[in-house]
Amino acid sequence: MKRHQDILERLQEEKYVEVSDLCKSMNVSAVTIRKDLKILEEKGLLFRTHGGASLDNPYINDRSVNEKEKISVSEKNEIAEVAAQLILENDSIMIASGTTVQALARYIKPKGKLTVITSSLNVTLELIKFKEVDVLQLGGYVRHSSSSVVGNYAGYILDNISCSKLFLSVDGIDLEYGLSTTHLEEAQLNKRMLSAAQKIILLADSSKFGKKSFAKICDLDQIDEIITDKGISRPLIDKLEEKGITVTVID
Repeated sequence: MKRHQDILERLQEEKYVEVSDLCKSMNVSAVTIRKDLKILEEKGLLFRTHGGASLDNPYINDRSVNEKEKISVSEKNEIAEVAAQLILENDSIMIASGTTVQALARYIKPKGKLTVITSSLNVTLELIKFKEVDVLQLGGYVRHSSSSVVGNYAGYILDNISCSKLFLSVDGIDLEYGLSTTHLEEAQLNKRMLSAAQKIILLADSSKFGKKSFAKICDLDQIDEIITDKGISRPLIDKLEEKGITVTVID
């Protein structure tokens, strides 16, 4: 069927499609599109999601930081290098956990004094070599898979501080579901980080879009800027910008 082929071609180009968009472009009802997606999923050609479909399995399982470090390495480094340029002289920033923000720490070249609050042990190890960087390591239980801390101890500190920027990394980004991660306590800690920062900057390679996990962090409208790679589709950029998010795509 031509409509099925058109859907698959859209998926190849955009990685993720929404039922509402397919209805408009193909001039058919939502019921018809959902039936099409069900048939294509049964053939193993796509994965249905809430309100759309994805080319790859949208549901993320927990993986160790050592495994994640080997995925999309060049993209993460390029994203991190661009993000590091946003750090100002005498800045006070927060860095969450994850391999992309860990890469950010490697590209930081302090301008004057810099204060960094982080839940990531690996970020601390990257920055401790700079005498001009004051690192506030959040405390709590250490997650072996992410080399980061979680729990109420870290949350108590965050309730009493404020910083200019939060550099955030996540496991999944979904237009409707928002940002998510595989670990519930990490999601809760990230929520408290959001409240302690004036600007939220998400660092995410394009493979994270159209994905979700069970632990939701926040809706997309809480994010100010996303730095990603050129694998993101133009229609998705448009949708993010409609939500008021600045999207920076590295060359």
